[in-house]
Amino acid sequence: MLSLFFVALISATLLPGGSEVWLARLWCMGEPPLALWLVATTGNTLGSMINVALGRYARRFQDRRWFPASPRSLARAEGWYHRFGELSLLVSWAPIIGDPLTVLAGVFRLPWWRSLAWIVIAKGARYAVILLLAHYWLAPLCQ
Repeated sequence: MLSLFFVALISATLLPGGSEVWLARLWCMGEPPLALWLVATTGNTLGSMINVALGRYARRFQDRRWFPASPRSLARAEGWYHRFGELSLLVSWAPIIGDPLTVLAGVFRLPWWRSLAWIVIAKGARYAVILLLAHYWLAPLCQ
């Protein structure tokens, strides 16, 4: 299960990865669903909190020429973030857009505990749904 933790952690950072398949594989191997849910949610949440930390740290370099976002695009992102606010972290589970949302939470200084709360809800719900789908769809294939 340690492998699931690391796959989930890496999947939540800006690095590519897919913890869902690994979770389903371990479920098919007979690992306890609650333990799988806890490990995957913890690893994925920690990866997202790393993104939040990177966003907080990166903001101090916004005036540098090599900074990946122009002042205009940063202002546009800030307007979008303030429009949807911290609730946007409920989509942090989604591929492609989820990881940048967690970075933005750091860039725009959402308090740590609130970032953590929204991310745990989003990631925990995703893994619960995956385990539920595995139960109904994969059970006949796993025997």
